[in-house]
Amino acid sequence: MNSQTLRVAPNPVWIIANKELKDSLRNRWVSVITFIFMLLSFSVTFAGSAISAELALPNLPSLITSLSTMTVFIIPLAAILLSYDAYIGEEEAGTMLLLLSYPLTKQQIFIGKLVAHSGIMLAAISLAFGCSAVAMLLWSEASSAAVISAFFQFIVSSSLLAVTFILISYLVSLHVSEKAKAVGTLLSLWFLLVLVYDLLLLALLVADLGSSSQALVNVLMALNPTDIYRAINLLAVDSPMGSLSLLADTAWGIELLYGLSIAWVACLAMLASQSFARKSI
Repeated sequence: MNSQTLRVAPNPVWIIANKELKDSLRNRWVSVITFIFMLLSFSVTFAGSAISAELALPNLPSLITSLSTMTVFIIPLAAILLSYDAYIGEEEAGTMLLLLSYPLTKQQIFIGKLVAHSGIMLAAISLAFGCSAVAMLLWSEASSAAVISAFFQFIVSSSLLAVTFILISYLVSLHVSEKAKAVGTLLSLWFLLVLVYDLLLLALLVADLGSSSQALVNVLMALNPTDIYRAINLLAVDSPMGSLSLLADTAWGIELLYGLSIAWVACLAMLASQSFARKSI
């Protein structure tokens, strides 16, 4: 009796994810993003040592606060540059029509792209800030449990922020007619969400509108994923809240903030998937 070799068909989602990974490696986005995160991580972690000329790492709350203050600018920008042309780039190159000519559904293409781009950001974030965690475990006086807990939630919240901006990039990429417009639109959104929005919160705090100000700031914070990210990392290490100080007077905890961050990802994923499904190529 002749034995027949059963060949398992490759998963369509993995085919698309593998294609995106290879494209990113060829464009050197993976190495660039990882290098930027590593540079940021070590610069913040060892900045005090450079000044004092001796190995003296900052305390854990100060380090997490400093990292989150910097990464709230860098992570969204890196996610945008990685994925701004996910769809419009395929259309301009004519490869989207080619992909759709294969036995692939639009949902599989969408999931494959999201898996690849999210995986790249997760790997870069985990590698870069995992090194800072190792340095803290080796040379700081903080307990191992506290360091592991703080950096674990930092990496998780950073990854959620990255996925949020990847999905925002998908939405823009699906609704513009050329890559230049996608870049311009996304950089404008980055500027508004990361910089201008926080200035609005500061203005409300200075205005001191009483209880109505507290409720309004909390609502506005929930409408901006970057402020949710800031609040998660500041609350996790009991750091001063700065422009988000009104949050300390509410019952909002880290669990609710993570829920809001996940809700952002879920809503954006649904909108982007539906937009791609309705889009005529």
